This record gives sequence, C-alpha cells and structure tokens, in this order.
Amino acid sequence: MSSRRPRRWLRRLVVTVVILGLLVVGADRAAAWVAEDRLATMAAKEAAQYDVQAADTNVEIGGFGFLPQVVKEEFSTVTLTMQEPTFSSVPAEDLTVTMSGVHVPRALITGGSGAAVTIDSTDMKVRLSPAELAKLAARATGVDNLVLSVVDGRLHARLSVRGNDVDATLSPKVDKGRVVLAVDELSDSVPSILRSTVSRLLARGITLPELPFGASLKQVAVEGNSVVLVATVADLEFAG
Repeated sequence: MSSRRPRRWLRRLVVTVVILGLLVVGADRAAAWVAEDRLATMAAKEAAQYDVQAADTNVEIGGFGFLPQVVKEEFSTVTLTMQEPTFSSVPAEDLTVTMSGVHVPRALITGGSGAAVTIDSTDMKVRLSPAELAKLAARATGVDNLVLSVVDGRLHARLSVRGNDVDATLSPKVDKGRVVLAVDELSDSVPSILRSTVSRLLARGITLPELPFGASLKQVAVEGNSVVLVATVADLEFAG
C-alpha cells in the first residue's frame, strides 16, 4: 500500500504539471492572437498612407514565448503578410515584411492607444507577376507589345522591333533605384543590326511607383513564376 501511494502522488503531480503547462501555452497563444490582430490593423492603416490596399493582412509574432516578450516590450521578429496588395494602383501577388526588434508598448497590447510601435530593421519583398512588370516596362521602353514570362527559372521577353519578332533571355537588375532588364541572350533570328537596339530598349530603367511604406529597392530576382522586388524600410513606425 505504502509503495502505491507515492506512485499515485507522482502521477497526479505529473498530470497537474502537464495541465498547467497546457494552460500557460494556451494563454500565451491566445494573447498572441489578440496582439497579432491589433498589429495587423495598425499595419493596414499605415500602409493606406502609402496608397496600399490588400485583400487580406496578417501578422505573425515570432520569437520564444509571447508573454516574456510583452514584459520586455519588444518582439524579436514580426512578419507582416498582405495578400493581393496594390501599391499606387499596381497589383501585386503578395507582400511580405519581416521586422526585427519590434518595440511595442504594453499599453497597446492591452487595448490602449497613443504610443507608436517602432522597428529596428525592416526587410520587404513584393511579388509581381511578369505581366505586371511588362506593363511597367512598356511605359519606360515605349515597347507596347512586350510580353514577359518565366521559363525554367529565367525571365524571358517576347517583342517586335521594326517588324522583327524577338525572343530574349533577361537578367533583371537594380540600378540607382530603377529596374533594368539586361539582355543575356537574343534569338538567332534577330538581325545583327537590331541587336544593340533591342538591348538598349530593354535596358532603359523602369521607374517604379513609390513602394509600400516608402521602401528603398535593393534587389530584383525571379522566384518561381514571379518577379520579386527586395527592399528595405528605414524608421518604420505604426501609429498607436
């Protein structure tokens, strides 16, 4: 009998600890959901100041443990995702903002207002379809029949120059804040006299509309079937 009682007591202790742990984790996660919803609302309002609208805006708070970070009033990482956003009337596929060192006053988490959320560093990715980039490129190059697509991980262009059909493989680059479509290869059917003309046309810099949150363009890349604009944001704040 005496040997069974300690075992029962130990079992009860383990069960109690597990239940308490689950309650703590549940409370932590529930509080995080409330905070994420609050930050998403604040981010959407800030984005609207830059003529950015989205079908859906979500925030995910990272780092170890939500409540310990609330005590410090700083989240190590916060990821903002906007689905089907438009910026300056340019439709994008999605927008992802990765924020590090996010300082959030406790008053905002508990429903207060007035104080601002400040962020130490912010990286942003805007995913565009090749068709939308082609529209922006057409304005800069004057080539109305330009068609862009991604083939085998490379950006390809189809256009007509002086009655000649042109196929080109491109490398998108950033030069002084503008997107440049550098020609890597041209189809053999393009006459030699037109090759430099085609390269010059496509290499004219594409001036983008103001990016969300006043971001500065740093890089452009091809990912999957999309063109991704990589940018950074200085001194980003969300008003409380």
